[in-house]
Amino acid sequence: MKELKLMKGNEAIAEAAIRAGCDAYFGYPITPQSEILEYLAANAQKRTGMVVLQAESEIASINMVYGAAGCGKRVMTSSSSPGISLMQEGISYIACAELPCLLVNVMRGGPGLGTIQPSQGDYFQTVKGGGHGDYRLITLAPSTIQEAVDFTKLAFDLAFKWRNPVMLLLDGAIGQMMEKVELFSQQERLKEAPDWATVGKPKNRERNIITSLHMQPEDMEKTNQHLQAKYRKIEEEETRFECYKCDDADYIFTGFGLVARIAKKAADIARTKGYKIGVFRPITLFPFPYSEINNLSKKVKAILDVEMNTGQMLEDVKLAVNGNIPVEFHGRTGGMIPTPEEIVAVFEEKIIKRK
Repeated sequence: MKELKLMKGNEAIAEAAIRAGCDAYFGYPITPQSEILEYLAANAQKRTGMVVLQAESEIASINMVYGAAGCGKRVMTSSSSPGISLMQEGISYIACAELPCLLVNVMRGGPGLGTIQPSQGDYFQTVKGGGHGDYRLITLAPSTIQEAVDFTKLAFDLAFKWRNPVMLLLDGAIGQMMEKVELFSQQERLKEAPDWATVGKPKNRERNIITSLHMQPEDMEKTNQHLQAKYRKIEEEETRFECYKCDDADYIFTGFGLVARIAKKAADIARTKGYKIGVFRPITLFPFPYSEINNLSKKVKAILDVEMNTGQMLEDVKLAVNGNIPVEFHGRTGGMIPTPEEIVAVFEEKIIKRK
């Protein structure tokens, strides 16, 4: 039975993880996502028996995730920007070993320790692969707390479907704000390990060996080729996006996460001024909706990409457009959030006045 609650974003993600049947959480506190660990520590074990452990560091926590995922458990961690940076080696190992897990990044401003205020500066790190090697994370970018809840459950489903880590990528504002959410019913924790899991050596089969180390270059190349083929299948089957008032649009705003919400309001304001503007929002940052943006670029006059960074998704938008139309950019950094009126003013300055 579904349940309606008013919840903070971080706590809603934690509640969704419990209800999704998560077996274990390993993490380390860092603003602005610490409430995930706090909520799980207070609620998870007594309700479902879920293991919740504050590790001694982000490096330790991601390697605990590696071990639990190898046992076939539904496992997760969460952190914020510099903490996720510390996890990159372990994330690369997990991706190569083809293990399912949920990684939650509630982004804060950077570079460096930066600020605890919201940002979208981890797009490159997440989508292009922050660790070494040629690997990809399925990446979901919620724009509401309801989506953060729904995507938490979806992330576990996708992780096990593709045996791949999934990143839930949101900014600090979504983690800290409160909204009404509809929670899904409690799901059971996994009772049986998948056939690929390391559970000792059962009598009816050989033991499984999970590793990301392949000493011979021929073997490492085969592993890479296998992974790339899987990523192409993910691109074919899992691309998600949202179009807002795009059907009659002359111009398009692009943005992900919180910015896409702000861009919708900006588009509504612009329409009162006579500009037909729609909003295109990638929901999956990998796989990125290249073909959908390319098709849209053949119907409109220009695109304004808006982000809370210096222009990271912008590169993928430009690749998708492939020179068909002009693509302009507006970014805020350091924890600053653009306003709808600001976006409209930039649109008029960079696109309308330069025609």
